[in-house]
Amino acid sequence: MKKLILTLTFLVLIVSPSFAHYLWVETNAQGSVGQSQVVNVYYGEYTYGVIEQVNGEAFPKVKDFSLWVIDANGKKTELQVTAKDDHFTTTFTPKQKGTYTIVLDNDNIEVIDYTKYDFGIFKTHYNASAVVEVEQETSNSNNSSKNGISIVKVKEQGNDIKLQVLFKGKPLAENEATIFVSDLWSKKLTTDQDGYISFNLPWATKYIIETTKKEEVPGKFKGKDYQFIWHCATYCIQ
Repeated sequence: MKKLILTLTFLVLIVSPSFAHYLWVETNAQGSVGQSQVVNVYYGEYTYGVIEQVNGEAFPKVKDFSLWVIDANGKKTELQVTAKDDHFTTTFTPKQKGTYTIVLDNDNIEVIDYTKYDFGIFKTHYNASAVVEVEQETSNSNNSSKNGISIVKVKEQGNDIKLQVLFKGKPLAENEATIFVSDLWSKKLTTDQDGYISFNLPWATKYIIETTKKEEVPGKFKGKDYQFIWHCATYCIQ
């Protein structure tokens, strides 16, 4: 019976976009002026302990992402990544105090046909972010996607955090978000009318917040027709 349950769970992970793999960005939440800050990009299912290999079957399909660091003044600098076994890595060096936002964007993924799973034919758009506080208190992060969904850190005080979910730069109301922690622990929240979610961080561990939106706009990408765009955003807290 246990083997059957595990098999069914695995199948759900493969065929259901609501439980699909996602990209996420990891970096130390605290930084210092003049000191190199490491940034890593992963693809998989954090809560299930699944991290894909860079040269495996899955990761190459989503490797054509762009990665940026945005400083406290809004200056945006592209980061060049290096491939490792199970992640891409890069570094940047903060030149001043303030809140730095790491932003990944991937709007360059092949169209997927899930009609046999009654989900349709769709194009995927990923956004992932993480925040580094450099020698000062928390301030709002800079992650507003003009073409998709994104998560912005609004406030963090002690173990309490407030985020805002945006879609094309505007608050996304009544949209589901999931908090993932390791060992299969997760919790679902819903954004309020202004796109905000607030929650507590009870454990000293890594948290990944994921939210998605189905945009009912058909189109064509790389010669293939799609029925809608499936947007996915993640925000990692270490």
